[in-house]
Amino acid sequence: MVTVSAPPSPGADTMRAEKRGVALNSVLAAVAITALKVLVGVSTGSLGILSEAAHSALDLIAATITFFSVRVSDKPADADHQYGHGKVENFSAFIETGLLLLTCVWIIFESVRRLFYHSVEIEPTVWAFAVLFISMATDWWRSRALQRIAMKYDSQALDADALHFSTDVISSGVVVLGLAVVLAGRRLGLGWLRIADPVAALFVAGVIVYVSSRLARQTIDALLDAAPAGIRGRIVAEVQREDGVLEVDRVRIRRAGNRYFADLEVGLGRNVTFQRADQVADAVAEAVHRVLPDADVVVHPVARAGTGENIFDRIRAVATRNNLMVHDVSVQDLGGRLHVEQHLELDEKLSLKEAHDRVTRLEAEMRVESPEISDILTHIESEPARIESGDEILRDEQLAAHLRAIAGEFPDVVDVHDISLKRIAQRVYLSCHCTLADELPLSRVHDIQTALEARFKQAAPELFRVLIHPEPQTDNRR
Repeated sequence: MVTVSAPPSPGADTMRAEKRGVALNSVLAAVAITALKVLVGVSTGSLGILSEAAHSALDLIAATITFFSVRVSDKPADADHQYGHGKVENFSAFIETGLLLLTCVWIIFESVRRLFYHSVEIEPTVWAFAVLFISMATDWWRSRALQRIAMKYDSQALDADALHFSTDVISSGVVVLGLAVVLAGRRLGLGWLRIADPVAALFVAGVIVYVSSRLARQTIDALLDAAPAGIRGRIVAEVQREDGVLEVDRVRIRRAGNRYFADLEVGLGRNVTFQRADQVADAVAEAVHRVLPDADVVVHPVARAGTGENIFDRIRAVATRNNLMVHDVSVQDLGGRLHVEQHLELDEKLSLKEAHDRVTRLEAEMRVESPEISDILTHIESEPARIESGDEILRDEQLAAHLRAIAGEFPDVVDVHDISLKRIAQRVYLSCHCTLADELPLSRVHDIQTALEARFKQAAPELFRVLIHPEPQTDNRR
């Protein structure tokens, strides 16, 4: 499993300062506007203005909650909050939604009461209109400021405040219209126009309900870890483009404040090494960051059988599953029966019994994986676990010349050079470089090496091991 977090932003302190600054300014503006609306609403008796005052009072509470929430949400993760404190912003927006709905209940109740049961005389004054126009200008200013910072840092709490205050401009305008209609009704002698004020209040309540429904969807989605619309599909499309990814099994996305967390399970070829799996997981995380730049990404690679696997792939996959490596795998079809021969290195400290038991289990798994295999023959080699010290490097020009002559018997061999003889633990080791044509396939190169080794040991029986390094003719390092 690989976890990749987005690097910390160099402007983290600037972000915190800007978010807190705009939230504090919103609180101060809400205090002033609420106080003015209460005074004018009481003096005029206008339900529209009083509803606006109640709305602003709750905006003040919401702005205060937002101010404290952005202070907490920017704290880094700790031992008790491993995903950080970003959910505080989402919870703050949820509280604002509840406060707005409470406002609606009171406004609707009072509007119905004044429309049908209890008539209240309204006294529109210049101060009433002045306060409402000041409120509209202030709300427009702070809505723009909050929206700018909310979009810059993807803050849901600030975005909720900005949405509040943008609708305040509309609702205040409706109240102004209602007062103007009441005033016009008095001058024209149309008393029935006094209902314009509670009707305006009902319209304000409708606006608040609309805002609340939008906030409710956003906050509930965030609190319930709903994935943003369309993001999962974009992530899957990006990840599937990465080399080595066979399939995308699972993508889970959650949001906390302005931070996203992505959890992915991707299928890789089961013969992929651990190091290669780590590289692919890093590439997958980068693909996710192309969609969600600041996401905290966890990638879980899962071994999968590829659609184009052959019998060699399946044999090696079983060995890899058992943390073993096989080489020199050979498969022969003899009369419709498949015979497998392979070399397997095991710890040299194992006893023959222990090594044989391990090989028996491995071969049984290979037969289950590939039922078409008739029999398996495994050559057990000891895997060195210590550094061998050599006694000396031998000089034998006559033997070297003889080996070069033997190499000349092979038409594909251009030359043999860098011949080295070493005596290690009373055994003689031979190593050399062999130049061959560039275009020779590896299968042919292996055959030539095997034949050369056999001829060298035949010519010099004292050789314990022969190692031949093949080189292409264009990269001859003599």
